[in-house]
Amino acid sequence: MTTAVKTASLQDVIEAHPSIVDVLYANPKGSVVRDAVLRQPTQFVAPEFTNWRDEQRAWREAVALYDQSYHMTTTTVRGKDALAFFTAMGVNGFSTFKQDKARHFVCCSPSGHVIGDGILYWTNPEEIALVGRAAGHNWLEYQAATGSWDIEMERDEIFSKNPAGRREVYRYQVEGPHAAPLLEALNGAALPESRTFDIITLTIAGRRVFALRHTMAGGPGYELWGPWDEGPEIKAALLAAGEEFGLRQVGSMAYFTTAVELGWIPRPMPAIFSGEGTRGFREWLPATAEEVGWSLGGSFYSPNIDDYYFTPADIGYAHLVKFNHDFIGREALERSVHEPHRSKVTLAWSPDDLGRLFASYASGEGLPGKYIDLPRATYATWQYDALKDADGHTVGVSTYPCMSWNERAMLTLGVVDPAHARVGTELTLVWGEPEGGALSAPWLEPHRQVEIRATVTTVHED
Repeated sequence: MTTAVKTASLQDVIEAHPSIVDVLYANPKGSVVRDAVLRQPTQFVAPEFTNWRDEQRAWREAVALYDQSYHMTTTTVRGKDALAFFTAMGVNGFSTFKQDKARHFVCCSPSGHVIGDGILYWTNPEEIALVGRAAGHNWLEYQAATGSWDIEMERDEIFSKNPAGRREVYRYQVEGPHAAPLLEALNGAALPESRTFDIITLTIAGRRVFALRHTMAGGPGYELWGPWDEGPEIKAALLAAGEEFGLRQVGSMAYFTTAVELGWIPRPMPAIFSGEGTRGFREWLPATAEEVGWSLGGSFYSPNIDDYYFTPADIGYAHLVKFNHDFIGREALERSVHEPHRSKVTLAWSPDDLGRLFASYASGEGLPGKYIDLPRATYATWQYDALKDADGHTVGVSTYPCMSWNERAMLTLGVVDPAHARVGTELTLVWGEPEGGALSAPWLEPHRQVEIRATVTTVHED
């Protein structure tokens, strides 16, 4: 007689350690820029096709082509309960959601904190696909497995973890002031009338191509997709026609900076590590899942994991929350709807302070500041750097620092108390890990914390 061996779960990891925060801090870290590069097959998505500065300029000045085929997980839900399932999982209103539409989807824990977000695509009857990061997909898979939904769920993993060695569809984005003229030239006709998140169809190289009116960096753009095997000829057509319009292919180094210009926080800490409402999920989620192996870092440190969670309102999603249906987290969000919440802002780093930080690398005097890799200075999956006011009180966190050549500035997306969210407010960003990086050894070099002035340039209203 053999005894089944129980697979260790996230809950087992939490119970085996005094602090899940310290577990996540100790997970392997490194430049997320380089990690992102390594996850892309470089024969198709080079780190840089020209250079990341030139490629960033393309989405502002001409037209940029992003190859999104190799990252982001896709979960397709099929069956008569497909819409009902997403309605019960998402904070969004779904009364106007219908076929040939897309939607920004946000799911929360019972406590009303964000677990994940992504884009829903509805192109076939009783079939809706979610594209986004793993945290939201795992939560949905658990809800489907433990519920009584009349659905089937199929998961298409990111390329680097896909056992098939291919994806179901190719996915490209063209963005910039010349994006629409380029697509009209390829389509041989004017583009169908559309609004943001409308799905239309085009003909490119004799193939039917789905196109979503969508932006990645805040400019006019369309996301294109179709069967995987047709991808190479569609890309070839885009590149050939794009020469006339100043098209640039965007490499993986520039691509992952689009979020800071758009104002989208792509990696909120999923609110799954605490609370009885998510305990069943923690017991179901294996210890090998990405949420367990991803890293936490930055100068903001709290032993309480709850201090890393965001509500939808904290990160600019209050307008998406609709109380016209039942969904997980509704009661908590209804209780908090009239309470003050933090605000999402973009902050620009002081160029003088940034210069002093770079000078510390070559001064030979004492420990340098933590190294900055350009264009994206992110070293943990969840990077939380403390933002302080003039009195030294922590009033928020910085989450996503990147260099924007379009703005000629080092920018970061922050979440701050409302009193410090006005444009022009100067805060101090603490750059560097606690205890000189000791909590993150050996993944980061020894360094000292450095204070950098950061000014609110944009408030992202709900």
